[in-house]
Amino acid sequence: MSAATFSADWLHMREPFDTAARDAAAGDLQLQTRLTGLRANTVEPLRVIDLACGTGANLRWLAPRLGGPQQWLVVDHDADLLRCWPQRLAAAVGAQVGADAGLDQPLSFAGQGFEAGIVRRQMDLMAGLETLPWHAADLVTASALLDLVGVAWLHRLVKASAASGVALLMSLNVDGRHVWAPDDPVDATVDRLFGEHQQQDKGMGPALGSQAVAVLQQALEAAGYRVFTAASDWWVDGSASPQDHAMQCALVEGMAAAACEQSHASAKPVEAWRQRRLAMAARSQLRVGHIDLLALPA
Repeated sequence: MSAATFSADWLHMREPFDTAARDAAAGDLQLQTRLTGLRANTVEPLRVIDLACGTGANLRWLAPRLGGPQQWLVVDHDADLLRCWPQRLAAAVGAQVGADAGLDQPLSFAGQGFEAGIVRRQMDLMAGLETLPWHAADLVTASALLDLVGVAWLHRLVKASAASGVALLMSLNVDGRHVWAPDDPVDATVDRLFGEHQQQDKGMGPALGSQAVAVLQQALEAAGYRVFTAASDWWVDGSASPQDHAMQCALVEGMAAAACEQSHASAKPVEAWRQRRLAMAARSQLRVGHIDLLALPA
């Protein structure tokens, strides 16, 4: 998965938008009610595996909502992101943290009504997916992962999940929607080229991009899972805050770069689009479509 590399700064920038989107989706998914059934008793910790965990935003959002004692195994191919965990966990609870003694150092994250023990593991998920302790887990989760993977990898995920009877929570999966206000004549062209660029191989097979949720849902239902989905869209209003403005500018830059890379012949109109969008960023709004998926074994 080495081709898909994300900076800690980008993950930090997107986290508040992820949080707002997931908060909105959680109600439609009846997430806390449905996840309550995963805990067989009130004594044993709930065991969670977090795939492509980055700097830990998924755990920081989900652990308080799961409640009670928890044990997390968090995996990512990027050791630098895994090393950010102590600092990010400390910031989340307003504490100080010393230097990280290494990835083999157990971590903890606790708050009102929950306590999570954490083990970090550097892993290539393309090669090592089946080596994870599937049968020991109650829940496998990931955030912003599915659009990066291919069909074969998704079917491996479903096979491993079904064999162990584990629940899945896959959050913030792009669905291809970008809705601008005001619009621009080149929006559709950039959107199409960006979507095509998303389907390049990120190290886990030709990426499914916006089709990933539909492919996964069909495979999970065929394996006997009950599958629930809900919209978890980003809302980025450039006039709302400096953070929104910065996020919108970053998205414009990223979409333009991907579109130009996908079609060199379109570089001139895309560059003009980029300049117009950046000039409008303080007074325009963008909705980026995402879907959260919860799958429970029958």
